[in-house]
Amino acid sequence: MAAERISIVVNGEPREVAAGASVAELLAAIGRDPRTVAVEVNGDILPRARYAERPLAAGDRVEVVHFVQGG
Repeated sequence: MAAERISIVVNGEPREVAAGASVAELLAAIGRDPRTVAVEVNGDILPRARYAERPLAAGDRVEVVHFVQGG
């Protein structure tokens, strides 16, 4: 039996993830280093210390902003 998948929206694009996946697991799946991004879930900024403990739920809207250093 295949693992259950849920639908979420990441940066405005629909995406499916495993049910119960955390924000940290999502970041790994999209190739983002948690130390270099800010994450908002359903309009609330999520503290980096909570990425691993925050499970995603069907319908969640996630915004991932990547920090860019300028010179």
